[in-house]
Amino acid sequence: MILKNAAENPKEYSPLALAFIGDGVYNLMVKEYILTAANRPNGDLHLMSVEKINAVFQAQAYKKIEPMLTENEIAVYKRGRNAHTPRAPKNATLAQYHAATGLEALFGYLYVSGNDDRMKEIFDVIIKG
Repeated sequence: MILKNAAENPKEYSPLALAFIGDGVYNLMVKEYILTAANRPNGDLHLMSVEKINAVFQAQAYKKIEPMLTENEIAVYKRGRNAHTPRAPKNATLAQYHAATGLEALFGYLYVSGNDDRMKEIFDVIIKG
């Protein structure tokens, strides 16, 4: 993990800070999954990733994983979902955008906590589910 000492108390980060890092982690996981599944031209890889990296998909993804989440993970998700975001969504409803922010906050929390195995377990349900 790149963030040193973050695992000591990841709850100290704001939900939007967790979503910020979680967005990057989730994006990388999707791109790694797509690349390992299909060695294709860059344009094709991009189109495949866009299908999974958007607010609508991420909002639906949360519905898939919700039953498997712990109380703490749901609390982190809700903190992210309920955070005041500084911009309005382009291609999604406000509810979908907030749900996606919650999912990103969850990924950020798991990453900062150093809980890579749990993050991969959740991601696998989302991507293969």
